[in-house]
Amino acid sequence: MAIAPSSPHVLRVSSLKASRDHEFLIEPDAKARKALAQEISLEALRKLRFEGRVVPYGKRGWSILARLGATVVQPCVVTLEPVTTRIDTDVTRHLLPESLLDQFEEGSETELTEDENKDVLEDEIDLPAMMAEALVLALPTYPRKEDAALDQTSFAGQGIAPLKDEDLKPFAGLAALRDKMQGNDGED
Repeated sequence: MAIAPSSPHVLRVSSLKASRDHEFLIEPDAKARKALAQEISLEALRKLRFEGRVVPYGKRGWSILARLGATVVQPCVVTLEPVTTRIDTDVTRHLLPESLLDQFEEGSETELTEDENKDVLEDEIDLPAMMAEALVLALPTYPRKEDAALDQTSFAGQGIAPLKDEDLKPFAGLAALRDKMQGNDGED
């Protein structure tokens, strides 16, 4: 989300005082919500609110402790009809100088650390960008209308029995064989 560098929501780290919390509230207007909705492929972004505080984290870092609230409209994965979803989620990010973060060699196998919310501290803390990222991460991956159902369709050439979903189940063939054998056992 493009916000001018002079925005009160893009904080210069050098101007933050470690002796106090820095509260913020971001509620983009309709024009900004529409631009963000287009940027992240939403049909609409009806409401958006990002509220929290920036607090010292350790001796050289900062934490963002916030609450994201949004009402989004996405297309249903089945019918493409609009699906409205309410999102309310907590957002926590810990920003540290790169020298304090775990360093890994490129291509090496590593386990993720316990705190997946750590990130590199830059010269500025871009709260609108964090808001947009948190929104994208909170979006339903497969939005679906409550009554939407996939109809079964089948395609087969003339004289060929169409393949059905049940036929693709891993033990469908074994069940048919078992039924056939039980039928043979009854004839003996």
